[in-house]
Amino acid sequence: MILVKATPESEAGVIPSAEAFAAMDQYNEALIDAGIMLHSEGLMASSKGTRLSFDGEGITVTDGPFTETRELICGFWLIDVKSRDEALAWCRRIPFENGEEIELRQVFETADFLVNAVA
Repeated sequence: MILVKATPESEAGVIPSAEAFAAMDQYNEALIDAGIMLHSEGLMASSKGTRLSFDGEGITVTDGPFTETRELICGFWLIDVKSRDEALAWCRRIPFENGEEIELRQVFETADFLVNAVA
């Protein structure tokens, strides 16, 4: 999973330019054409979100916005690749140019839990 970190612009609800949308469409089409795109979405600013905290005795509900922008995400791609190197190669092709940051994380599969349950 490729997680796109929020920026002050994404948290302010700034919509990317037509050129940025076109570049992202081309990137997404390349992922689809390669047969590795499972899902992708952009997320609205945290001001439209709600955070739930579970403490074992209850749930605390907090409405956004949330202040720690660098810890928030504003979008993601879920891709199915054979290796970390292949994922990194696709990440290097993301058409970002304004200091955006992404995080690449491996998703657990059912088999991962079964191996740990047996061990």
